[in-house]
Amino acid sequence: MIEQLDFYVRVIAVGASLMLIAQLVAGEVRAAIKFPLVAMIIGVIAYLINTSPLIGSEGPVDPMVDLLAILSPFWIWLFSYRLFEREPDLRILFGAVGLLGVGWIFGNFVPSAGLFGFYLLHIVALALIADLLRVGLSERHDDLVEQRRIVRLWLPLLVALQAGGILLFEKIVGASGPYPPVQLANAVLILILTLFAGIALLRTDPELLVETERDAESEQHPPEPLDLSPSESVLHDKLKIAMADGVYREQGFTIARLAEYLDTPEHRLRALINQRLGYRNFSAYLNRHRIAEARRKLSDRELVDLPVLTIAMDLGYNSLPTFNRAFRSEMGTTPSEFRRLAISDGGADAADTTGQN
Repeated sequence: MIEQLDFYVRVIAVGASLMLIAQLVAGEVRAAIKFPLVAMIIGVIAYLINTSPLIGSEGPVDPMVDLLAILSPFWIWLFSYRLFEREPDLRILFGAVGLLGVGWIFGNFVPSAGLFGFYLLHIVALALIADLLRVGLSERHDDLVEQRRIVRLWLPLLVALQAGGILLFEKIVGASGPYPPVQLANAVLILILTLFAGIALLRTDPELLVETERDAESEQHPPEPLDLSPSESVLHDKLKIAMADGVYREQGFTIARLAEYLDTPEHRLRALINQRLGYRNFSAYLNRHRIAEARRKLSDRELVDLPVLTIAMDLGYNSLPTFNRAFRSEMGTTPSEFRRLAISDGGADAADTTGQN
């Protein structure tokens, strides 16, 4: 009875996954997200087939189905990074692919090392899921897009519950022997996760997937004058005064801290900065002000001997590499090179501080 119910749930999940793939292929999803998302769904389908005693079967294509299933945690991890508009560390990306490939080879083609391959695959997959939880939850406070904040909360939790739970279970009890109740629960969780992806990512807020560029590269200055309600105008004025006073220089400054400083509800401040000023992440908003001040200081001849590290720390950055990445993302060059060019050119261009809101 449980085996048959598990079979039907898996068939429904496979059907829902195929429909989701069709929607993605036909839709205007940005390529950076479309490929890992489609690959992730294919991997989930392969996993559903590969782990079902009533669907999967040993044969010449079984290693390839197994490979697709094995790579699904990697594609989930990469898709989540792209959805959260973060670029993964290439060393981690290629290292994970390499280790998963080694585990697949040992598990399928080296019988004496099959157990090693089994545990290697599970360790790598669990590490990727743990990193997904870290990125999704720990950086949620910085996200200004409300629907993506919801996804940041539930996607990592559902993935951890489904994939992390089954991986831990298999790692503890081993790969041998079917466990019908656990398999059924696993299939149900996969179905829920598939439905969540279809509803939360495609229907609830399609903008999450159809954006063409990362917010750091594509943010536009809001049109002037801003179309603000009276209450938004008052809050915007308070916000501009706070920025002019340099509140952004505080290290570890968060939107919750800014809302407290302005004595306003955090959700109102989020809506203003996101929907009216056009920023998708609070760190991007802070960086716009911090980098503008950095440009002024770097182009000031009287401050030519002030170390770049001192400027970075005075602006609220916790390290020089963090400041360098933010500056390069905004200006396309390093702070030191910007200073050299600004001083040699008289600092006229560098002192321009347009874009403050």
